[in-house]
Amino acid sequence: MLKTLLPIIHPLLYILSILIAVAFLTLLERKLLSYMQLRKGPNLVGPLGLLQPIADGIKLIMKEPTKPTMSSPILFTMSPIMALTIALITWAPMPMPSPMTNMNLGLLFIMAMSGMFTYTILWSGWSSNSKYPLMGGMRAVAQVISYEVTLGLIIMSMATITGGYSLQTFTITQEPTWLLLPSWPLAMMWFTSTLAETNRAPFDLTEGESELVSGFNIEFSAGPFALLFLAEYTNILMMNTLSATMFINPGTQSPPALFTINLMTKTIMLTTTFLWIRASYPRFRYDQLMHLLWKQYLPLTMAMCLLNISTTTTFGGTPPQ
Repeated sequence: MLKTLLPIIHPLLYILSILIAVAFLTLLERKLLSYMQLRKGPNLVGPLGLLQPIADGIKLIMKEPTKPTMSSPILFTMSPIMALTIALITWAPMPMPSPMTNMNLGLLFIMAMSGMFTYTILWSGWSSNSKYPLMGGMRAVAQVISYEVTLGLIIMSMATITGGYSLQTFTITQEPTWLLLPSWPLAMMWFTSTLAETNRAPFDLTEGESELVSGFNIEFSAGPFALLFLAEYTNILMMNTLSATMFINPGTQSPPALFTINLMTKTIMLTTTFLWIRASYPRFRYDQLMHLLWKQYLPLTMAMCLLNISTTTTFGGTPPQ
């Protein structure tokens, strides 16, 4: 009986642990921002405010969802569901320490799912039939597609170094040393590009409150808004876990429990850096955002990618499988 239910229980436990981590990530963000802004933050629901995410979730589920009269009902309903579904599916090839689905091209799968997330943002902004969500959605799509170019080139370059697109290959490669050290410029550009890819400050142009109110999700409320919110923070955790796996992974020689604790600690450190950046830096202008990618990051990543390919070919390295 247990063997029959295992294919169902395993994904459910995977999803449940991710959603719990996302819920308490919101609490960590609010607490960290409050301390950096010299205020208390959530401190009433439960001891030290630890039950605040549960209270927020219950409130959003119990509220009545509103729907604009002129909205496209099918896309308006489906886009939040698709957003969270794609965000959770993206975790499938993650080694934590063993992946839910063992893929030879795990990195390419993650990039493909990340590209699919662009459609949910576009549907969310367009289906409302309101100009502010549409402008926020168009900004988000342009931003995400642009920075995916840099992320793709960095993945190609790192796959040339490691010899494959599998995340298990990255963990084995980093047994002697972290890849952060030999690929420092790429690691720095990867981290800032993940900030832009997940629409986080200082690249949160889609939520420019002074001009777009709240961006592509302004017309959503209650349950649909909760789904979009969960999808956004799930992507943040996923990108930071991927960054830790690619650049500062501990390798495969440690026991599974120690490997998991190590990876979780590094993911929390990277996520805290995301929150610290939000509390510290002002928002970029949109032209500065695009200039950073197309005029600075793109030429540099292309040069580094060609350098890694030529070095691997010259010194007889293993080409990506």
